Amino acid sequence: MTVTTPAPDPRTAALLVMDFQQAILASFPDPADTEALLSRVAGAVADMRAHGAAIAYVRVGFTEADWAAIPPANKAFSFLGRQRLMHHADPAADLHHRLAPEPGDIVVRKTRYGALSTTDLDPRLRDRGISTLVIAGIATSGVVLSTVTDAADRDYRLYVLSDGVADPDPHVHQTLMTGVFPRMAHVIDTAELRSLLHDSRPDRA
Repeated sequence: MTVTTPAPDPRTAALLVMDFQQAILASFPDPADTEALLSRVAGAVADMRAHGAAIAYVRVGFTEADWAAIPPANKAFSFLGRQRLMHHADPAADLHHRLAPEPGDIVVRKTRYGALSTTDLDPRLRDRGISTLVIAGIATSGVVLSTVTDAADRDYRLYVLSDGVADPDPHVHQTLMTGVFPRMAHVIDTAELRSLLHDSRPDRA
């Protein structure tokens, strides 16, 4: 039996564009792959905007106080604190210019993996009546995994863009995309997102 993916309602949906920052993009070995990824995500942003959906940008960046507050027990982030990496004002922490926010977009700065745990993103989405999240981000095993799990617990309807996320480890990426995320989200690609948004138009009802 074929299961039809429900079309997101743009009036209650947001596209999360997560961690597309210079330093993080630099960890991916193939510039051509990176450029293709950026193009696909930029296309998804344009499609969501065209249908009136919200766009929310998430970036990781630290202040001196943020670094100092990371406990040694935090295996991943204590290293960033010790090395003083990803200062929020460092150009390496900037969002890629191809995915620059526009006026009216939501922009949040985080200090851990997930988009929701150390930001005010959740209440800002709720204030706009957002109940559906479309996920694009890097890396699949970091911000994407953490955000999908957290957002599922918060009862958002979720879509993960299979060609709008990436990970330096292709095996981990594949496991998450095929074995983990389908339990919590609709896994679609950017072309299917475009088609679903077209189908959601009132004149198509």
